Amino acid sequence: MKQNIAILGSTGSIGKSLIKIISRDIKKFNISLLSANKNYKLILKQAKKFNVKYLIITDQKSFDLAIKYSKNKKIKIFNNFNSLDKIFKKKNDYTMCAISGFEGLKPTYDMIKYSKKIAIANKESIVCGWPLLNDEIKKNKTEFIPIDSEHFSIWYGINKLDKKKIDKIYLTASGGPFLNTSLNKLDKIKIIDALNHPNWKMGRKISIDSATMMNKVLEIIEARNIFNIKLNKINILIHPNSYLHAIIKFNNGLIKCIAHDTTMEIPIFNSLYNDTSNSIKSSSLNIDKLNNLNLKSVNQNKFPVTKLLKMINDNYSLFETIIVTTNDVLVNSYLNKKIKFTQISSLLLSFIKKKEFKKYKTICPSNFEEITKLNNYVKFKLNEIIR
Repeated sequence: MKQNIAILGSTGSIGKSLIKIISRDIKKFNISLLSANKNYKLILKQAKKFNVKYLIITDQKSFDLAIKYSKNKKIKIFNNFNSLDKIFKKKNDYTMCAISGFEGLKPTYDMIKYSKKIAIANKESIVCGWPLLNDEIKKNKTEFIPIDSEHFSIWYGINKLDKKKIDKIYLTASGGPFLNTSLNKLDKIKIIDALNHPNWKMGRKISIDSATMMNKVLEIIEARNIFNIKLNKINILIHPNSYLHAIIKFNNGLIKCIAHDTTMEIPIFNSLYNDTSNSIKSSSLNIDKLNNLNLKSVNQNKFPVTKLLKMINDNYSLFETIIVTTNDVLVNSYLNKKIKFTQISSLLLSFIKKKEFKKYKTICPSNFEEITKLNNYVKFKLNEIIR
């Protein structure tokens, strides 16, 4: 029997990688739903190729164009996620949530009750809305798998072991394009250079986050949330060749290291298949990389955003929404040439220290309206500074 698959964010890099994997074994899968924001041309091509009945296109202009140019009358196209109950009469076998940014928060939550298994690649969902997601996951007995290469590696390495047996978790960071750049040159960094990651092909936003190491700060928070582990048990190690993705040290003295090629297809593939009888083409064990792991601690002068970790508590809170939103606005400002590269970190660290934000460290989000309202407020306050 074919597995029914839903892909939220099918035109992004994660969505396209999943579709590539499905296309190699199409007899086992049926794609029931695809969603996109603006790329209506690609999603219509995907729908045609895989005979997808339902599409969601959230951008109004793109939705109108899709309706205009769609030649298949059997395809039903919606403009939002309010009609999921019309699309799913029973639980989907697998859902990939790969919508980027805050726009992915609510759709990810809404899809849980329609999914037997949900794979989440949306950082904002896990960083800002984990208490809400986790409650819904438990309520609907939905299997959850994280898709970030680091968190998937931890999830795979821990398996179903008791979290109390974990002594330390180490997330690896490549150091991005400026690992060996001197501090006095960082002020003059060009956007094209900041986007040029040495190991991964990624979107613009996450490429900048990698260059500042903000992506690793968010991944620490993700790991705290997903695995319910205190922050002092999670560390970052610089690992320039991105071969090792996570190290797990257990209380019994044993250490697990998870390594794989620098491709997101591997965690996506393993989240899709339930057993080990299926295989994916990958490189042989890379002895050269294993002999040159070159692991080292993070230089906080080079990557000052890592100082944020001292401002975060072990409890879930709305303060994480402030951090994520502030970073989003600053990265966008840098990409629009309004601020320098080094100002992403300096403005971020100074802005979140405002007295009015301190109270949010003790407030756990109780609904998505709270998160959205705070997100909009932080944008407003920060845009008053950056004009």
